[in-house]
Amino acid sequence: MEYRAQRGEMILLYEDETIVWRFALPRAGWWRRTAQRFRLPIRPLSASQIKREEALKRQAWGHYRSWSRVANGVLLSVIGAVQYGTSKVCYKIVPQFDTEGFRHYIHQVMALFGQSGKEVVMVADRSGIHRAHKLASTLTHWHEQFRLYLLPARCGHHLNPIEGFWRVLKDRIGAGRCFPNLQQLYQRTRRVLMAHQERPIYAFHWR
Repeated sequence: MEYRAQRGEMILLYEDETIVWRFALPRAGWWRRTAQRFRLPIRPLSASQIKREEALKRQAWGHYRSWSRVANGVLLSVIGAVQYGTSKVCYKIVPQFDTEGFRHYIHQVMALFGQSGKEVVMVADRSGIHRAHKLASTLTHWHEQFRLYLLPARCGHHLNPIEGFWRVLKDRIGAGRCFPNLQQLYQRTRRVLMAHQERPIYAFHWR
């Protein structure tokens, strides 16, 4: 597939998901390398508080369908794919990882690349949202131009180049920062992702 992508016969995308926290781990400190790292001591949340805030986020999203009206929540879920041979990353910020969000993401990708007339192949891991039965209608709709290729089970992260990009992205977004609400984290994440399109923050190393 990479050979065909190099020849311009197809569009090859490497897809993955990541989570960004409002309360980020500091990336550098005075402690020893073997010492345990702690979260920044700003409004530490218990597991029940995290669960409650995430439930409020999903409830607000279902009511307003707009991030500008969502204030509660701890986690920000990002779906992204990098195009082979370039640093172009197609992304979508979703309230949670589910099949519905992934279906919308596929339609977004095809709206971007569908006019090229080339076959679009998306390489992804074998997580549940990539193998769900609810995805069948979307794959059938784009079956002439889009194909989802699943990596082998328990394969290493080295097979998906976007894994390194997520690490750099989180450093740019939340290294040493805590955000008072989810809306500010959402705006910061969008700014970093949009800035990457103009001036890449990560150099992909293709095999």
